[in-house]
Amino acid sequence: MPELYLRPLEEADLASFFAQQQDPVAIHMAAFTAKDPSDYAAFHAHWQKIMADSSIIKRAIIWDNQLIGQIAQFEQFGEPEVTYWLDRHFWGQGLASQALHLLLNEIKLRPLFARVAQDNHGSLKVLTKAGFQIIGEDSGFANGRGCDVAEYVLRLD
Repeated sequence: MPELYLRPLEEADLASFFAQQQDPVAIHMAAFTAKDPSDYAAFHAHWQKIMADSSIIKRAIIWDNQLIGQIAQFEQFGEPEVTYWLDRHFWGQGLASQALHLLLNEIKLRPLFARVAQDNHGSLKVLTKAGFQIIGEDSGFANGRGCDVAEYVLRLD
């Protein structure tokens, strides 16, 4: 059976992440994405900042010797938050849940927060399965949909 593991991100991973983030279905589901996902220069500049920031814990998700996504813990709105992106071809197989479990074992910081578009049922399931609980709601302009989108705010203690 293929093994899922996390490893530190490498510069060479960025081309795969850029390709994964061109999927219109995934962009819609994630909702809160880059203004123009096809702008490689903006993507690269954004990721260069992430790669240079030692306060961000960033990992590649590897399954069956393939780079299938990324997961990270960073600070947003003054709180530690987790985020992840999984290539859509691997949705619905429990792989995001496994990756989040591995990251949570690595990161002992609590509480941790997460945000998810309210209609992103798959990601909401991943988060609640890991113990995150909905503590509030918010909304904001989502580039991936071109409109305001309601989201849940979740917390893991």
